[in-house]
Amino acid sequence: MIYHSIRFALKPEVTPEEKTAVVAKMNELFAAIPAIKARVVGRDFGGKYELGAVLVLEDIEGYAEYMNHPAHLELDRVGLPLVEEFMSSDITDDPDPEIGAKIADVHRTRFENVPDIADLISGLAEYTGSAAPGKHGG
Repeated sequence: MIYHSIRFALKPEVTPEEKTAVVAKMNELFAAIPAIKARVVGRDFGGKYELGAVLVLEDIEGYAEYMNHPAHLELDRVGLPLVEEFMSSDITDDPDPEIGAKIADVHRTRFENVPDIADLISGLAEYTGSAAPGKHGG
């Protein structure tokens, strides 16, 4: 299993109504992705982030399906313009010693194949995650 976690802080000008709409849109679009086996979406406590989600994916194939699903791309295109800081991380019990590299490759391929999403990520004030594009890469 892969537990994909995202946490983010919205731009200061984002209204409470927009925040509520972001959470609703996340729930709607995540529900449309068959690879997501379970999820929690909501407020984030214990750090500088406001909102987040944890998604449960069965394996690397499901992870790739999720990352490239049209609903996920739509969510990125709608939501990322409201985000100031974003982080993603993955926890897995997959015994494959190459699983971390495979996860990073899913991100890298996605950023290469969907340049508008890579541009949105590159435009964030802060981004931490696998295969970070643009100024966040390292």
